[in-house]
Amino acid sequence: MAFLKELFQKNASTLLSMGMLVAMPVVGSSVLSYLLYQNQELLHRLTLGQMLFYFAFIGVTMAFALTPTTFVALVTGFYFDWAGLPGMVLAYALAALVGYEVASRLDHGKMTTFLHHFPKAEAVMRELKTQSLQLIILTRISPVLPFALMTFVLAVMRIDRRRFLLGSVLGMLPRSLFFYWLGTKAQDVFALVRNPDTGTAGKLLLVGLIIISLFGLYYIFNRALKRALSRSTAAE
Repeated sequence: MAFLKELFQKNASTLLSMGMLVAMPVVGSSVLSYLLYQNQELLHRLTLGQMLFYFAFIGVTMAFALTPTTFVALVTGFYFDWAGLPGMVLAYALAALVGYEVASRLDHGKMTTFLHHFPKAEAVMRELKTQSLQLIILTRISPVLPFALMTFVLAVMRIDRRRFLLGSVLGMLPRSLFFYWLGTKAQDVFALVRNPDTGTAGKLLLVGLIIISLFGLYYIFNRALKRALSRSTAAE
């Protein structure tokens, strides 16, 4: 209990920000769905400049959890077809980078400083950072782990920025390509956003990605814990 009390006292702003990142995608997607419904021709026949603005805009909204990444992939695939795929990938990279920078500035290293009081937890964190690329990919590949929240968590861990960006893009691609493809095949964007028809093969793919993510993360955390304990025992 003392650990939890101190955790909340010294990291209140960080934990509050993480809580908001969980709730905001629901609000953001609802608002944008309404705006699209009221302006159904909004994304048709955009100029190059307007398309660039669109991808920059969704990059920022994803960074702040105002739009879920699945929503963005579906809508972008519907309106832009495959020509918009490079823009979407760049928007994901922008979202990851913006989210990383904002989270780093909000946290100011307070979480890692707090862990100095708990040597075993700090040792596990150090071990996880040695496997950071695998860790990032596994958190991104799962369709159930919120993009903006995981960005915040990984930034708080102070993972290398370039490795974070690479792992984020690689990890997002499998599920994003699937939902993007669904968008290109849809006839009605609103029906698509409300209830994406993934089909049996799609459901199996998503379940497979979740299983890979869960077991992969369990393996990495378990190995990091064992290595940390082993080094702690050797030091004693």
